[in-house]
Amino acid sequence: MSGLSGVGPKPLTLPELFPMRLFHALLAAAVMASASSHGAAFARTLDAKLAQRILDGCQAHAKSKGQSHAIAVVDAGGHPVAMLRMDGNGPGPMAFSLEKAKAAALWGFSTEGMENGAKATPGFANAPHVVIVAGGVPVFDADGRTLLGGVGASGEAPMDDAACAEAGVLAAGLKAKRG
Repeated sequence: MSGLSGVGPKPLTLPELFPMRLFHALLAAAVMASASSHGAAFARTLDAKLAQRILDGCQAHAKSKGQSHAIAVVDAGGHPVAMLRMDGNGPGPMAFSLEKAKAAALWGFSTEGMENGAKATPGFANAPHVVIVAGGVPVFDADGRTLLGGVGASGEAPMDDAACAEAGVLAAGLKAKRG
């Protein structure tokens, strides 16, 4: 070599680097936990367990009314988390419930509100992911501040679909409206 060996700092080996990486990982976790506890950057998500509670509430409401719905629960990005096609519903109502749930999740308000918005705002009905039939409601956390996703119901009259979706959200201890 050129006679420079042994000059300058010795490069760190992998075992010597690991504690530094561990320190950085722990530091990052602490920062994320701190932000989460202050509600700054990380919100509760709509997981499978919570989605099942919403489905259970919808189904209980429907049974109490002698109704049958297709029900979809999606996360805030409009991705399916849980779905239920109660007896008597075909694939059409199931697909429609999913579209209602996506619309409510992506816009943050009910599809009934979209129906009213379409009447008042020319062109709104043609906006992406707008559904102008009642039956889709957003899912907010228990404080009504954080949008978690949406629920859509189809298979009965639109107002009955909306009542079913909202009953599921409330049965899970969440809110179907901001605030």
